[in-house]
Amino acid sequence: MVPRVLISDKLSDTAVRIFRDRGVEVELQPGLGRDKTALAQAIEDFDGLAIRSATKVTAKLLRRAGRLRVIGRAGIGVDNVDVAAASRHGVIVMNTPFGNAITTAEHAIAMMMALARQIPQASESTRYGKWEKSSFMGIELAGKTLGVVGCGNIGSAVCRRALGLQMKVIGFDPFLSGERARKLQVEKVEFAELLSRAEVISFHVPLTKRTRHILDAEALAATRRGVRIVNCSRGGVVDEAALAEAIGSGQVGGAALDVFENEPPVDNPLLSMPEVIVTPHLGASTVEAQEKVAQQIAEQMSDYLVKGAVSNALNMPSISAEEAPRLSPWITLADHLGSFIGQMTAEPITSVNLLYDGSIAEMNTKALTAAALAGMLRPISPDVNMVSAEVMAKERGFVISSTVQSQSGVFDAFIKITVTTEGMTRSIVGTVYSDGKPRFIQIKGIYVDAEVSRHMLYTTNRDTPGIIGVLGTIIGDSGVNIANFNLGRAEAGADAIALLSLDSPADGAVTAAIRGSGKFRQVRPLEFNVGR
Repeated sequence: MVPRVLISDKLSDTAVRIFRDRGVEVELQPGLGRDKTALAQAIEDFDGLAIRSATKVTAKLLRRAGRLRVIGRAGIGVDNVDVAAASRHGVIVMNTPFGNAITTAEHAIAMMMALARQIPQASESTRYGKWEKSSFMGIELAGKTLGVVGCGNIGSAVCRRALGLQMKVIGFDPFLSGERARKLQVEKVEFAELLSRAEVISFHVPLTKRTRHILDAEALAATRRGVRIVNCSRGGVVDEAALAEAIGSGQVGGAALDVFENEPPVDNPLLSMPEVIVTPHLGASTVEAQEKVAQQIAEQMSDYLVKGAVSNALNMPSISAEEAPRLSPWITLADHLGSFIGQMTAEPITSVNLLYDGSIAEMNTKALTAAALAGMLRPISPDVNMVSAEVMAKERGFVISSTVQSQSGVFDAFIKITVTTEGMTRSIVGTVYSDGKPRFIQIKGIYVDAEVSRHMLYTTNRDTPGIIGVLGTIIGDSGVNIANFNLGRAEAGADAIALLSLDSPADGAVTAAIRGSGKFRQVRPLEFNVGR
């Protein structure tokens, strides 16, 4: 089936062309995102939704989007998307974190310079026939200390440009390493120190629970008197009522705001303050930036829908188009290993460890972990996928860990999954042979060599003569054909396992007859996503 994408906000024609050139059917309905009812009705028929900031993707909308696989935001901010709900529904959320970095950084610098020299106010005064040179005394930015809150793509671009203006730059970002700070020529400081030292503060952080109102009344009181505030990130980062108060008291010398808590702002006291410069969320509004983000989101969504490649996803490990073919059989293996565990484990799982050995340890193990968890949860949640798996696993109390190690055995690479419940620990190991087919190579510490098939039967027993005959007779009498018969044992006379590939499922009567023979400890029919 040809994948279909709905574009519900205004997006460059470049995006439409890229989708179609890559074999994706696209429907362009700019403005549909503002009509919640119409969007909810339309979304049912699409695999992808490409948006900007106008479309609001809510949990309610996602419940209607049974076919939806990916949401692409042409831009960096995704506060108009319920990412948690999308994850629970198994929908990938992508953005374009690099497309508008330069544009937004330039806007922040422009706002900073306009604020320092009161350019908008002076322009308006002059237009009205006044010549008030003494009323618009400005400050030089050279030599001033700029505090940058958030040193990601945009914040880093601001730092580089500020250094070109001969400003001293200090930065606060919990994820900014010392090495990265040195490369940026930025002094890394804590937030409290930044507030006390900076003469200009520029914000470049996403809106999260941690960053909402990060600049509140308490933080403003801790700033240098006369500080200037620039916000080109998200409106909720700044407590606007507190900022208005601080400007009124003289604690803050002025502010330049491109974003607001409510957009467009209505009855906002900041709009009437002469010390405040405002623009209507123009950070990413350049021809170049809009072309870049449209091109990037179309390429990313197409790569996922056509090739399975994932990039710049907020709720899914990235898989490049180059690594997808190599990773694909290992993702299938991880899913099968997890599925075996899920079908064999009746008790609540408390912990999961995934061991990646050999060459697989250098691959995208996060994607493999997601696939394994999806397989593990599928017996109880059939709609789970790699996007929703980790969320669902954590909701069920799984403690998830992974280990990587260099080649430690005869296989070039293998994956081992170990799960723990209150009553037991179970493990399974698998690999991918040169033919690209996944195989189980160890169960319960016993070596086997079993190619995974759609219908399988797993048994455990004491290693005694006649086991093969009993299984073959009972299954043959039921009319089920055995495609493959794989055996393994710890040692002669000890624990043994059998893993059979069947041409059709072993029904309840077959498993009951095998149990009734009295020779088997466990008898479990298994189903895997093979050949569907």
